[in-house]
Amino acid sequence: MYKKYADLLTRVGANVHPGDQVAINADVNNAFFARLVQESAYQAGATRVTILWRDELASKTKYTYETAETLADIPAWVAESRNTIADNHMAYICILSDDPDIYADVDPAKLIASSRANRNACKRFYDASMINDIRWCLAAMPTPAWAKRVCPGMNEAAAMEALWNKIATAMRLDSEDPVQAWKDHLEEMASNASKLNSMDLVELHFTNSIGTDLVIGLPENYHFVSAGEEATDGYSFIANMPTEEVFSAPHCFKVDGKVVASMPLIHNGSLIDNFGMTFKDGKVVDYYAETGYDNLKGIIDTDEGAARLGEVALVPYNSPISNMNTLFYNTLFDENASCHLALGRAYASCVKGGETMNEDEKKAAGINSSAEHVDFMIGTKDLSIVGKDKSGKEIQIFVDGNFAI
Repeated sequence: MYKKYADLLTRVGANVHPGDQVAINADVNNAFFARLVQESAYQAGATRVTILWRDELASKTKYTYETAETLADIPAWVAESRNTIADNHMAYICILSDDPDIYADVDPAKLIASSRANRNACKRFYDASMINDIRWCLAAMPTPAWAKRVCPGMNEAAAMEALWNKIATAMRLDSEDPVQAWKDHLEEMASNASKLNSMDLVELHFTNSIGTDLVIGLPENYHFVSAGEEATDGYSFIANMPTEEVFSAPHCFKVDGKVVASMPLIHNGSLIDNFGMTFKDGKVVDYYAETGYDNLKGIIDTDEGAARLGEVALVPYNSPISNMNTLFYNTLFDENASCHLALGRAYASCVKGGETMNEDEKKAAGINSSAEHVDFMIGTKDLSIVGKDKSGKEIQIFVDGNFAI
């Protein structure tokens, strides 16, 4: 099963081809799996595969003892290790396995300072990923701390097995041919995206019983995208595995109303929970959080664009991840159990011709720019989404949390 998973990430996720250089980002707790992915990439024809190791406990020690000023001073060699991936058009695979509570007692100001500085220092890398100039894939493997958070009350071994089984189900590894299962899944999502793109919509109206009443305007020439994306080199890739979403870019100056998060958010290793925000003319004008208010404030205050939306993603409530009825405390999974939005930067590919626009052209088109891109979940079992097209006709997109198209 682990070998199947590794092959799925290299052959389908990052779609490694002969001659590629590959970078793998992995925690030391999952060294055995990172090595399997490395070998799979070589077997796919990669000429060089580099593993960039993470160590959460070492990182926590760093955040504990260094000042915010030191953490905001990113050494050039650290930035170049990421930016070189973009410069050389390397395929990039990141294996997530974070402890949701690892930074619970770390000063949020340090996390915010480090995150902002890292985004700026590694701008070439983040820019390349946002315009599909590199093939990249995020996936996950369990670690004891994460497993026990998701599966409380179990001993470590049982929790690890339970979380692995959930991941395997979400990744369709329990099917006879996972690669074919993913091809079938991609076709279904592409069909939904195509239907949305043919509707000539100008806005989407979200409502549910927990308090969301939000109108999201769409840019002219909006484009809903499903999981199977195409990089600038012409090869396909899947950025997030698992994935259940079709997504596009909101018009960053045409969002009005209130949205209430339906799930907690883990950002920079800290929890934000029971939160919501109010938008006017595309910008957050009010917000609250019962837990993690300072972290939410830090996101919104990052820059002008961080207070506006960069993504609207539609995910059916009746889907494999949602049906597990599990809070993963990991955005990669939780966002694929729920419709979600993202504060911050938009994917330029979500507007026709957006990849070749300069910053002024993007702003005129309503494509948001920011150093941040933070997803948060808003889907519920009673979510309604009503679209409006250019003629003023209303179209029911979602009923009771699921597609109605």
